[in-house]
Amino acid sequence: MASEPIRDPKRDDLLTPQNSALIVIDYQPVQVNSIASMDRQLLVDHIVGVSKAAVVYGLPIVHSTVNVQTGLNKPPIPQLRKVLGAFPTYDRTTINSWEDVEFRKAVEATGRKKLIMTALWTEACLTFPALDALREGYEVYVVADAVGGTSVAAHEMALRRIEQAGGKMISVAQLFCELQRDWARKDTVPQFMDLFVETGGTAGIQFSYDRTE
Repeated sequence: MASEPIRDPKRDDLLTPQNSALIVIDYQPVQVNSIASMDRQLLVDHIVGVSKAAVVYGLPIVHSTVNVQTGLNKPPIPQLRKVLGAFPTYDRTTINSWEDVEFRKAVEATGRKKLIMTALWTEACLTFPALDALREGYEVYVVADAVGGTSVAAHEMALRRIEQAGGKMISVAQLFCELQRDWARKDTVPQFMDLFVETGGTAGIQFSYDRTE
């Protein structure tokens, strides 16, 4: 039993480490504490897991904050800073990060057309740049269980609006599986397993992997 020859990772229709970039927007204390569309601790676990996956698989990462330099808001939550501390943050005053020149240049500099987008809140800081990116020819993949809004309705309507404009909804577990793709790629299997368990998965129970191999 053998896998087929690896598809061109840059032209693959599915997400690969070579054709996608992660966008992380506004996971700051005020925003996290205002989320009412899902459990906040689960939200934090999920965005940390998504960010760790991007680091493990070597994706370009664009991390943005709002109003830190003005003193009106706090830096990202410490759990996220621990993972993304080596990456610059693009601070802005605009609600729509796409209207910030430095942020948009950072996205363009990745050279990737598939954008894995995460942000708080879903109804504003995710929706607005997602719609703009779609209009400019990017493919947008929203990690739906790593983003949140100020109410269930606000969150769901925002996701619906993005989807109607052509965005694609994915989950944390789906993202991990799509980036890993093949168990034969053993270098990242241990990290994949850890990420799945850390974000609430049961892969560690259902699948036994000998790390000494």
